[in-house]
This record gives sequence, C-alpha cells and structure tokens, in this order.
Amino acid sequence: MLNTLWLIPLLPFAGFLLNGLFGKRLGKGFVTAVALLASLGAAIAGTIAVVQYHAAYPSGERHVDLVYNWIASGSVKADLAFQLDPLSVVMLMVVTWVGFLIHLYSVGYMAHEHGYGRYFAYLNLFLSEMLVLILGSSYLVMFIGWEGVGLCSYLLIGFYYETDYAPAAGKKAFVVNRIGDFGFLIAMFLMFAYFGSVDFAKVSQIAAGGGIEHWLLTAICLLLFLGACGKSAQIPLYVWLPDAMAGPTPVSALIHAATMVTAGVYMVVRSNALYRLAPNAMMVVALIGALTALFAATIGIRQWDIKKVLAYSTVSQLGFMFIGVGVGAFTAGIFHLVTHAFFKACLFLGSGSVIHAMSGEQDMRKMGGLKSKIPITYWTFLIATIAIAGIPPLAGFFSKDEILASALANPYFPQWFNALIWILGTLAAFCTAFYMFRLVYLTFFGSFRGTHEQEHHLHESPWTMTLPLIVLATLSAVGGAILGWPHRHFLAAWLHPIFPEIGGVPEAQYEISPNLEYGLMFVSTAIAALGIWAAYARFYKRGLAADEQFAAKMPAVANGMENKWYVDELYAATIVRPLEGFSQFLWRGIDALIDGLLALLGYVVAAIGDLLRFFQTGNVRNYALMFFLGVIVFVWVLA
Repeated sequence: MLNTLWLIPLLPFAGFLLNGLFGKRLGKGFVTAVALLASLGAAIAGTIAVVQYHAAYPSGERHVDLVYNWIASGSVKADLAFQLDPLSVVMLMVVTWVGFLIHLYSVGYMAHEHGYGRYFAYLNLFLSEMLVLILGSSYLVMFIGWEGVGLCSYLLIGFYYETDYAPAAGKKAFVVNRIGDFGFLIAMFLMFAYFGSVDFAKVSQIAAGGGIEHWLLTAICLLLFLGACGKSAQIPLYVWLPDAMAGPTPVSALIHAATMVTAGVYMVVRSNALYRLAPNAMMVVALIGALTALFAATIGIRQWDIKKVLAYSTVSQLGFMFIGVGVGAFTAGIFHLVTHAFFKACLFLGSGSVIHAMSGEQDMRKMGGLKSKIPITYWTFLIATIAIAGIPPLAGFFSKDEILASALANPYFPQWFNALIWILGTLAAFCTAFYMFRLVYLTFFGSFRGTHEQEHHLHESPWTMTLPLIVLATLSAVGGAILGWPHRHFLAAWLHPIFPEIGGVPEAQYEISPNLEYGLMFVSTAIAALGIWAAYARFYKRGLAADEQFAAKMPAVANGMENKWYVDELYAATIVRPLEGFSQFLWRGIDALIDGLLALLGYVVAAIGDLLRFFQTGNVRNYALMFFLGVIVFVWVLA
C-alpha cells in the first residue's frame, strides 16, 4: 500500500461511481454494501499503509508516491503525487475511521429517506476528495481535494433540494468558500512565482533556507489563512456553517464537525515553516481564532435548534484550534482537531438520534424528559458533552488546556497579547460548558414538551446508529489521555519530525513550567465547572422558564444572541444588496446601453447594405459608368 497511496482515495471514488450510476436501479442493499465496503476499504488500506510507513520510516521521514509529472514548464514543476508523514498519518486515521462510523450510522438514519443512493454516492465522493486533500504532496494536489470537498459540501447541504432553505444554504456555503479559495489561489501563484514550486517540502526548504523577503512570507501566510477562514468557518467567513445544518445530520457530523472544516487547520500546520517565519501573520491567526471562539460561543447560548447549537459550537472549537496554531503550538492545534473529531461527531450523531426519536423535530423547546426514553443516546451524548466542556480526564480537557496554556506561556509575542488571547479563550470555554449543558438539560431532563404523537413514537435508535455513538463516546472519554497525557505527550513526539529547524521564531512546542501548567489546569477546570453549575442552576429545574426570565431582563442581549448578533443582516445590507443593486445597474443600464449601441451599429450596416443594393443592377453599362466615375474621382484626388 505504501507505494500505491492513490488506491486509498480511489476506493471511495469507485463507491461514488457505482452508487451514482447503478444505485437507483439496484436498490438499497447494493447501495449500502458498496458505500460501507468503500469507506471500510479506505480505512483498512489507510491503516495498512500507516503500519508499513512506520516500519519503513521509524524516524518520521516523508514518503512520496509519485503518480506522474503533471506540470513541467521551465523552472516551474508540479507533480501529481501523494505522501505520508506523521501529520498525514494522523489525519488519515481520523478521516477514514470516523468517516466509516458515520457511513454506518447513515444506514440507519437515512433508511426511510428518498435519494438513498444519491446520498451515499455524495458521501463516498466526499471521503475520496478529503483523502486527496490530506494525502496530496503539494498545495496544488491539496487544492484539488479542497475544491472537491467544497463541491460535496454544496451537494450534501442542498440534499433536500425540494425545500427552499437547503439549496439556499448550499449556495451560501459555495459562494462564501469561493472567497477563501481566491486567497488560496493567489498564495499558490505567489509560490509559483517566487519559489518555483508548490511542493510542501520544497516550499518549506526554500523558506527555511532564508533569503525570502518578510512581506512575501506574510502575504502568502495571510492569503492561505483567508482560505482557511472560508473552509474552517472563521470570522468573517463563518456564516455558511450554521446554515449548513440544512443537510442530513450525518453530513453535519462528517463534513461540518470531524473532517472538512478542519482542513484549514491542517493546511496551516502543514505550512508551519512559512508561518513561523511570519510572526505577524501568526498573531492574526491567533487573534481571529480567539475572537471567533468567543463570538460563536455567545451565539450558541441562545439557539433553540439542537443542531444550530452544535454548529456554533463547531465554529467556536475551530477558533480554539486556530488559537493553538496561531501561538505556535501546532501540535496542540492538531491534538484538539483529533479530540474534537471524537466528541463533536458523537454530539452531532447523538443529536441525529434525538431527532430520529422525535420524528424529525429539532426545536429543543419541544423536547425534554428524553433521558429514560433513549438511554444509550443520553449517556453517549453526556460523555461527549463533558468532554467538550473540558472536564478531566476526558479528551477535551487535555487539548483545550494545552492550547490555553500555550497561549499564555508563548515567549515570542507581547505579554499583553498572550493575556488577551488567554482571556478570550477562557471566556469561550466558560460559554461552551454553559450552552452545552443547557442543551443537555433542555433535551434530556424535565418533562416532555412535545406532542402526544411524538411522545408515543419515542424510541431508541437501531444498532447501526447506537454502535458509532458508543465507539465515539469511548474515544471522547479516553482519547485525550492516550494521545496527550502531560509530560507523556505521544502526539507531540509523533509530530515532531514535521517541524523543520528554524532559529529565532516560535517553535512548534515550547516548555511550560509545571507550576504554571498545573495552575492553568486548575483554572480551566474551575471555569468549566462554573459553566456547568450555571447551566444546572438555571435549566435543570426551571427549564424554559430560565430563558424566558433572561429574555425579560435583558431583551436586547437575548434578541442579539438569538438573531446571531444580526451578522447576516449586516452582510446583506452592506455587501449582498449593494452588489445586487450594482448588478442591476450593470444589467439594466450599462448592458442595455451596450446592446443598444450594437443594435444601432447593426442597423446602420444593414441600411448601408440596402442603399448599396440599388447600385447592383446587373447592367454592364452601368458598372462601366460607375468604374469611369471612380477613375475620375481617383485622378481628381491624386491631382
């Protein structure tokens, strides 16, 4: 497998072709078998490749599998090649195995939906493109997967195309991501122009070798980060992700929690050599991440749609990852990416199990008292909620604590900046614990607030849905301790080879004194516990009455949170409608003027033709006379 890495993305792509071409005719059994075998085959093939890689490269060197030479023009070269190194190994394991679990879950969740074959064809295609993204050996191959997952996101968000909201949400995601992709493209053009290559290793080697002007490195890093803001939903391009909940819930778990939205974080870590040479760009990354983490968390406090709460939670947690990579703690960012894949996939799939039990209802105001009705969903959901809140020893505690500790202990940025990032991150962590346990108390505790018919149909999900929940809940509980126990950080040791030696700039890891580390652990745990207690005090017994009381006391704040601080309305007023008005002006004004001028020109040409037609009599004597008059005019002009 090590020398045929291209087979790993090819397997789910074959599943896409088979289900797309024959799924509708051959039925659900065929579709299910192909989709599960394709995703499981990719996971097994990826695991075999990882085992072979570790045996062949125990020191973590880069292995490249060249498919063919794609571009060769003068000094500019780009190959279609795939690679394995410690970073792509981590991403490969997360994407394939979490992807397989979500494929398995989808069998139960989508069993009675129309478009079953189309859904799994799109899901297989997404997995294939995501594997191209993480296995590509250059920015160009990564960009193929980058655009591919963007296409699949559009198709899966708009899966329920008969509705009005789903196609609009898909179009919004597609357009917003194009803004970020423009930045990615310009960054690649700059690499071609100044480095002569877009190969990861070549670009890092040239940058680390020195001689590249600081403005160029900063520009490339900021443009790459613009692409990351689009794909990973950071301010100001985060607005597409909450609307993306219009797609089926397993799509939300796979694309918008565990894999696609983390592509921006992966890209920044992959480009760590460039970012470490552009500290100003790193400060921008950290600040945007911190602002996004807190801003999205405040919105999550007042949402009623169970999936919308998790959507804003995803935006917030992605902000934490960018805090990590922005302060130079790249390993901490990847660590949180992995733990987030566990607990957020579990939470989204758990919300899908709740929606399944509630016959499609997503409004938490119509839920309540589900703890005893769907116990497996409840306990797995609770474990993942404790993990995301940051309570030890569950997974989210280790990764989130490492990010916040790294932000405060960063020796390369001004102390006031470090303190600002830590404060914003800590406030976001408090909000996370609060709104997640608000969700738990409103959904699973109290009395049932839905209809009698919904209550009559309450039931636990089938095993195809509960088994992935149990596996992901287990990983949410123990994954953090396995990968990143303090002072025995397996992930840090594993990822160390991907960070080239560069002096005088932020390192991928730096030492944090034990006293500071344990003190910050205590503070972060206390903050999380305070958020949980606040949610318990407000919602455990009072339920919806607590929200009504808050809305009565602070209506402006409550309305602002509930309406997402009116950011969509602001964008519509300042960007969308002015652009629509300008487009109308170009269409009805400028375009109409151009069309009129061209029509006038055509009329003049036709009129001249009609006039000249009268001189075409067919009489030779008339032609001779015209020739004679022409000669006279010519002689007269010449004289």
